[in-house]
Parts: sequence; C-alpha cells; structure tokens
Amino acid sequence: MPQLAARTGRAKPSAIMQVAEKAKRLKAEGRDIISFSIGVPNFLPGPHVYAAAREALAHDSGQYGSNRGSDALLDAFIGHLDRIGLPGYTRAHCASGIGAKHILYTLAEVLLDEGDGFAFATPYWTTYLDIAEIVGADIRLLPCPPEQDYKLTPAQLDAALARKPKVFLFNNPSNPTGMVYTQAEIAALADVLVRHPDTWIVTDDIYNRMVFDGVGYHNVVQARPELRERTIFVDSLSKTYGMPGWRVGLLAGPENVAKAFATMNSNHITNVPEVVTAAAVAALSGPQDVPAAKCAEFQARRDQVMAALAQIPGVVCPKPAGAFYVFPDVSVAFGKSHGDTRIANDVDLCNALLEAKGVACVPGSAFGEPRALRISYTCPEAQLAPGLDRIREFFAELT
Repeated sequence: MPQLAARTGRAKPSAIMQVAEKAKRLKAEGRDIISFSIGVPNFLPGPHVYAAAREALAHDSGQYGSNRGSDALLDAFIGHLDRIGLPGYTRAHCASGIGAKHILYTLAEVLLDEGDGFAFATPYWTTYLDIAEIVGADIRLLPCPPEQDYKLTPAQLDAALARKPKVFLFNNPSNPTGMVYTQAEIAALADVLVRHPDTWIVTDDIYNRMVFDGVGYHNVVQARPELRERTIFVDSLSKTYGMPGWRVGLLAGPENVAKAFATMNSNHITNVPEVVTAAAVAALSGPQDVPAAKCAEFQARRDQVMAALAQIPGVVCPKPAGAFYVFPDVSVAFGKSHGDTRIANDVDLCNALLEAKGVACVPGSAFGEPRALRISYTCPEAQLAPGLDRIREFFAELT
C-alpha cells in the first residue's frame, strides 16, 4: 500500500481542541461542565455585519474573487491599520486568507525552506510549533517563564538572532498568557531587531484591539520604521469581532511577501468567499461599539479571575493586560493528591479538575510551559464565578 507523506506524521491534532471535545463529550453525557478551554470570544458581531452578509447574498455573483482579497476588504483593512497606528500601507502590501491560522501557515511556506531557523518565545500558541514541525523548520524556542512575566527580554532576543534564524515570530498580546508589551518594551526589542537584518519578523497581533489598563497596542514598526521592509503584521476578525467561524485573516507587509502570499492563495484557497468578504468589510469599517464594549467586559472578567486565583495559596499568575486568558503557574499542586488521584504534572491536574469538578482548562505543556494551565474566561457570564469557585475548591481539597 502506498505511504502517506512524511509531513503528515509531524502534524498533530490541536491540544486545545482535544480538551474542548472531551468537555463537550462529558456535557453530552449529562455532566455539569464549565469550559475554560477554547479561545472563542463567545459573542456575536453587530447587526450591520449580518445586514452586509444578507445584502451580499441577495446580489451574489457566484464568481471567483481576487487571490489577494477584494479591493473593498483590503481598503477596510488599511483603514483599520491607520486607526491602530500603522499607517502607510497600500493594497500591494496586503493580502487576506481563511483565518490567521491559514495566514501563518502560508507565511511559513512563503518564508521558510526546510531546515531554516524559526524562533519564537515560550509560552507559545500551540499552532506555532505545529506549523514549524510540518514545514520542517529548525525550531528555536526562547523560554520566558513566569519569573520574567512570560515576556521576552532584549538580551534573549539578541542571543537568539545572533544565530540568524530566517523568521522570528512575535505574539502581542499573547495567547496563552494574555501578557502585553509596553511601548518601552517594544522599543527595546525593536532596537535589537534592527541589529539583525537577516531575519524576517512576523507579528501575530490578532488581539490588538483587546488591550486593558491603558497599556495600548504597540508594534516594532512604530518604534523603528526601518523594520517595515521585513516585518509582516498578521490580524484576524475572529477575536475582535466575535467572528471565529467566518474565517477571515489578514496580513500587511513588504510587497514581495504579499504578492507571494497571493500566489500561494491561488494554489490553496483561490479567495475569501464573497459573502464572508462583505461581512468582514462591514466589521472593519462599520460601528466599533461591540468590540469596545467587549474589551471593557473582558477587562472586568480578567480582574475577577485574578482575584479568585489570588485566594489560592501557592498559585502564581503574572497579571495579563490583554486578550482573554490567564496563565497561572499551578506547580504548587504537583506531587499532591486529589482524593485517590495523584497529580504529577499539568496534564494530571487538568484531567483531575475536569473529572472531579467539571471544569475544563488546557494544560500549560500544550503551550510549552508545563508548570501552568490556561484559563479562557469567555464562557457565559453565569458560569464564570461558579467555575472559579470550583477551581478554588479543587486546590483546597489537595492533600
């Protein structure tokens, strides 16, 4: 029998989705489950988005669209870039895809040959490692433990770039930690990046509209404009607009990168569908009251989660300033037991928490930090406090 391609053996199912599916299965069996696992915003876009989609359906052309993305979508994205402090991009610098995951995977194909160095910080979004392994990159992890607030230091970056990786991938605000780099921190990293001109910079900043506490969103291109010629900014409608299922991702970068990306689209997806494009244009260009309100709501939820974790002795959690995650160090539980269940590591802890209390979280090892677990606090509002109470009860019952 013919064999599958070797790369299929390097591809792994999403650890996040595995937890979410297990929680869903237990709920279908009648268990009372509260899920803090999957990073879904759990709100819907404004009515103008649906109105635009219905209008597009009523006048659907049924034709292929642009590999790069429609002019209307690119123009709406350029307007968004202007508003967040990244002016000066044109349609030739931009392209669209089927969600940020597709954007990142295709960028790996555009920028990396097999064996090329691919550097990014730990903790990382699970897909970074998966993509790197599938394309056969030389993976270079930069550990950023809770002791340094899960943030990359200029010295770490300088040492990593001295090894001349082909691509440096930077995530701000961060999934899974929710950490946000300040303007000064971004400037310090940008100064390092300028000294290493042989590395592409990919900024995965899909939570740029979900920043709390007045910290603001900042990008290395703002700090050092000369980095624009080798920086690719990645964005998505999924989190900001409550549209994960619509699958719209966008990039802005050098013209040759955007052109190569569009060429890959011509072989992969052809184009973002017409109806989805219309909804995306409406989201980016229309009223922004829903994203603004949700940002304020998530900040309040962040405070609620942090207050609950502060009541658990030994649990340490750097305070996140964006996205909708907290990433506590729960290693205080390792070596203890819950009832008859011994907890040796983060996976044991998450399994025991789900079985004993019906609370689903993702083990930190899925993100490269086995001392932690990720809590996504986008569940229905009525479930947040009870879910946090169950976590506190679980830790209180450890022996």
